[in-house]
Amino acid sequence: MTTLKILAAGSLRAVWPDLVAAFSALSGLKVSTDFGPAGLLRQRIEAGEPCDFFASANRRHPETLLQSGRATEVGLFATNTLCLTVRRDIVTKNDDWLSLLCRDNLRLATSTPLSDPSGDYAWQLFDNIEQQHPGLGIMLKTKARALVGGPDSLLVHAGELAAQWLIEQQHADMFIGYASYAPRLRRCPQLQVITIPAPFNVQAEYGWAYCSAAAQPFAAFLSSAAAQTILQQQGFIPFTDR
Repeated sequence: MTTLKILAAGSLRAVWPDLVAAFSALSGLKVSTDFGPAGLLRQRIEAGEPCDFFASANRRHPETLLQSGRATEVGLFATNTLCLTVRRDIVTKNDDWLSLLCRDNLRLATSTPLSDPSGDYAWQLFDNIEQQHPGLGIMLKTKARALVGGPDSLLVHAGELAAQWLIEQQHADMFIGYASYAPRLRRCPQLQVITIPAPFNVQAEYGWAYCSAAAQPFAAFLSSAAAQTILQQQGFIPFTDR
């Protein structure tokens, strides 16, 4: 029986077993998945690693593979936004997301730009802040420490959330990451998750690329009502063609 070899963005780790189970029940195909920062996974494909299907936390990495001839087709299947996770004991009644980011005594962490789309989206957030508050976005880029998602980053064990781990291990006081993690993070009594408002927030578009015809059914499945429902249950925003 054919086993599809998939490389998938780490932020999909929690939702992926349910998606794969539903797909396998429908198709009878087996799936093997390796997770990691999407930029680093793309580099592995470019270096020649066998891969039938690539699921990225942005659209740029799949499109790069298509342009280089390493992918046959690309598409989008979900969206996400960002949130701010902070140590609960540092939040005062007068704080909001922006005042916390600006506090000099708080250490801000993000994922690694270029290697991990989460880091790219954090930098896009800083650009949005810069447009409304000149000088502030530049300051935040200087302040932020890219601690995870890079080739030489701190190792966060599989199943652990970067925001929770970094704060609990005292590497940071706050972390900008995906809002799809918010329901799990809110179950941690020592953490507070703060929404970043729409005028500043970014939309993360999750894209796919299939590199062999055998993966076309999986690409089609991700657009199905069943898959979109599973994604929504795990905190993602369903993708609709625009």
